[in-house]
Amino acid sequence: MIGLVITQIAVIALFLILGWAVKFKKSYWLISGFISRPEEEKEQLIKRGYPQKTGSLLIGTAIGMLLLLPLSFTEFRFATEIQFGFMLVVLLGGFIFLSRYEVPAKRKRSYIIAIILFIVTLGPLIYLTVSSHKGYEVSLTEDAIHISGMYGDEWDYRDIQSVQLLEEMPEVTWKQNGIGLPTLAQGHFKVTGYGSSLLFIQKDHKPILYIELEDKQIFVNSKDPAETQSWYEELKREAE
Repeated sequence: MIGLVITQIAVIALFLILGWAVKFKKSYWLISGFISRPEEEKEQLIKRGYPQKTGSLLIGTAIGMLLLLPLSFTEFRFATEIQFGFMLVVLLGGFIFLSRYEVPAKRKRSYIIAIILFIVTLGPLIYLTVSSHKGYEVSLTEDAIHISGMYGDEWDYRDIQSVQLLEEMPEVTWKQNGIGLPTLAQGHFKVTGYGSSLLFIQKDHKPILYIELEDKQIFVNSKDPAETQSWYEELKREAE
């Protein structure tokens, strides 16, 4: 929590400093590619207000993120997604808007590049966000446990070495390859005392089902405690 807030403050400060330097101190060399342009193009861009508006875009993004920052200190679970989503949409959308101030010969290309960047950047993020919020489903078949969704798989009962029902989720130290949201942890994480583990965890919901395989540790739970309990009882019978 504290680390995330510090990161947000650092990003806000960076945008403010860059925006101020570009807009008010005319440090146009901070804009990517500006310094390498021909002098004639630089003059046209300055006359059209391209670098000045770039500075305003950075400052506006920083102010918006600053106004959203108090959400991090509330119980609202999607504060981080909203803050960084706002940043991406405003910046990428802003670069599309700024294309209108390009020199005429490069304006069309600038629009195309900005739009492609917008789609390529936001498209996968939207897909991952929707997929992660969809979560996962657990089903116990005749021979195996199946977990659907991202990072899901199927594991035979005969490969299960032990099953435990935990009242608390052990401390998760860091994410290796997965999705870490305020409400969900899904993927590969380092867990204190267990090492690299596969998590399918609805946060703030207990108990936690721990499944130990020969080469894998899995933590999984449901929003419904009774459902997690039933998984444990059935897997315990199958693993015996």
